Amino acid sequence: MDQLAPLIDPFARAITYLRVSVTDRCDFRCVYCMSENMQFLPKRELLTLEELDRMCSTFIGLGVRKLRITGGEPLVRRDIMTFFQGMKRHLDRGSLDELTLTTNGSQLARFADQLAEAGVKRINVSLDTLDADKFAAITRWGRLGKVLEGIEAAQAAGLRVKINAVALKDFNEDELFTLQEWCASRDMDLTFIEVMPMGDLGNEDRLDQYWSLKDLRARLAERFALTDLEERTGGPARYVRVDETGQKIGFITPLTHNFCESCNRVRLTCTGQLYMCLGQEDMADLRAPLRDSADNAVLENAIRAAISLKPKGHDFDYSRQVVDGQMSRHMSHTGG
Repeated sequence: MDQLAPLIDPFARAITYLRVSVTDRCDFRCVYCMSENMQFLPKRELLTLEELDRMCSTFIGLGVRKLRITGGEPLVRRDIMTFFQGMKRHLDRGSLDELTLTTNGSQLARFADQLAEAGVKRINVSLDTLDADKFAAITRWGRLGKVLEGIEAAQAAGLRVKINAVALKDFNEDELFTLQEWCASRDMDLTFIEVMPMGDLGNEDRLDQYWSLKDLRARLAERFALTDLEERTGGPARYVRVDETGQKIGFITPLTHNFCESCNRVRLTCTGQLYMCLGQEDMADLRAPLRDSADNAVLENAIRAAISLKPKGHDFDYSRQVVDGQMSRHMSHTGG
């Protein structure tokens, strides 16, 4: 594939990281992500697997080096492994550095080996609690045992697993060290995420759920020596090393720390909408140029036009104990 001029946004940030939602469907109904009775999109609105391949390949031709597949739950999409197998050609050619995914883990026992064969080296598994009853409550439909089985399968397949846990006040505060020790014992890194003000706010009050990661980190520091790390993985997390265990712990803090200055990523929904910022409603429709013309130049021009509108940052703010900048769409629609 010929490399074209790279994607540079108005603030001189090179866009090298694309997060792609391949489905809005999920086999869980996590309370901070979906309503229990979700109305899913008609199939005709979703990009086909072939269209997803063409879209992602076009972004790779424009300089995207990292591709993260999300959902919904990406592994519930029918025949999704054909997409992963197709993307492997970009890894083999060296035009893509990393192909990875974020998953709830429910389908990993089925697909871990195939993911490894497709060139996936590491994955993120979303897991907020190790208590089976609390897990059932927060996911509404999930079973903890199935997720733990999937994580074991992933590690057996040689995949590096990182656990993502949403920090929720009065829910998993008492499991801070349980989660940390469990991950350390299995050589898994751990990232905590502040709950974000998105979707279904009439039913779930994000302010009541909000647990500041500044407080969480302070609790860790009471028990362990933490060393700040300079490294970035292309995402928004800031990392520390737990000196006693060698474990890496990340903090994603959109509400107490604005990480926008180094943002190198955009998000593509399963319907072909490109969101230039997770915390803004502005988006560009890429499905129309994709479907209207077989000429990739049309799609490339639409992508460049979208990147030219990427904002400097988001507006999430809980500092005044009110929810400013909240989003009306669900996380499952945008793709995490």
